[in-house]
Amino acid sequence: MAKCLHQLWSDERGQDVAEYAVMLAVILVIVVGTIRLIGGNANNVFSSVASSIGQ
Repeated sequence: MAKCLHQLWSDERGQDVAEYAVMLAVILVIVVGTIRLIGGNANNVFSSVASSIGQ
Protein backbone atom coordinates (compact mmCIF):
# COMPACT_ATOMS: atom_id res chain seq x y z
CA MET A 1 0.00 0.00 0.00
CA ALA A 2 2.77 2.44 0.89
CA LYS A 3 4.57 1.62 -2.37
CA CYS A 4 1.41 2.38 -4.37
CA LEU A 5 0.92 5.72 -2.61
CA HIS A 6 4.57 6.60 -3.17
CA GLN A 7 4.22 5.89 -6.91
CA LEU A 8 1.10 8.06 -7.13
CA TRP A 9 2.79 10.86 -5.20
CA SER A 10 5.95 10.81 -7.33
CA ASP A 11 4.11 10.52 -10.67
CA GLU A 12 4.27 13.95 -12.33
CA ARG A 13 2.20 13.24 -15.45
CA GLY A 14 -1.00 14.36 -13.73
CA GLN A 15 0.60 17.67 -12.80
CA ASP A 16 1.37 18.39 -16.44
CA VAL A 17 -2.27 17.86 -17.39
CA ALA A 18 -3.41 20.11 -14.56
CA GLU A 19 -0.99 22.84 -15.58
CA TYR A 20 -2.21 22.70 -19.18
CA ALA A 21 -5.81 22.86 -17.98
CA VAL A 22 -5.07 25.97 -15.89
CA MET A 23 -3.27 27.65 -18.80
CA LEU A 24 -6.18 26.84 -21.12
CA ALA A 25 -8.67 28.26 -18.62
CA VAL A 26 -6.68 31.51 -18.29
CA ILE A 27 -6.38 31.87 -22.05
CA LEU A 28 -10.12 31.27 -22.49
CA VAL A 29 -10.97 33.90 -19.87
CA ILE A 30 -8.73 36.43 -21.63
CA VAL A 31 -10.17 35.63 -25.07
CA VAL A 32 -13.79 35.79 -23.89
CA GLY A 33 -13.15 39.06 -22.06
CA THR A 34 -11.49 40.58 -25.11
CA ILE A 35 -14.30 39.47 -27.40
CA ARG A 36 -16.91 40.95 -25.08
CA LEU A 37 -15.01 44.22 -24.82
CA ILE A 38 -14.37 44.55 -28.56
CA GLY A 39 -17.80 43.19 -29.45
CA GLY A 40 -19.61 45.84 -27.45
CA ASN A 41 -17.52 48.64 -28.92
CA ALA A 42 -17.90 47.29 -32.45
CA ASN A 43 -21.67 47.13 -32.03
CA ASN A 44 -21.72 50.80 -30.94
CA VAL A 45 -19.60 51.83 -33.93
CA PHE A 46 -21.78 49.96 -36.43
CA SER A 47 -24.94 51.41 -34.86
CA SER A 48 -23.50 54.91 -35.06
CA VAL A 49 -22.51 54.46 -38.71
CA ALA A 50 -25.89 52.98 -39.58
CA SER A 51 -27.77 55.86 -37.95
CA SER A 52 -25.60 58.49 -39.68
CA ILE A 53 -26.12 56.79 -43.07
CA GLY A 54 -29.87 56.67 -42.51
CA GLN A 55 -30.14 60.39 -41.85
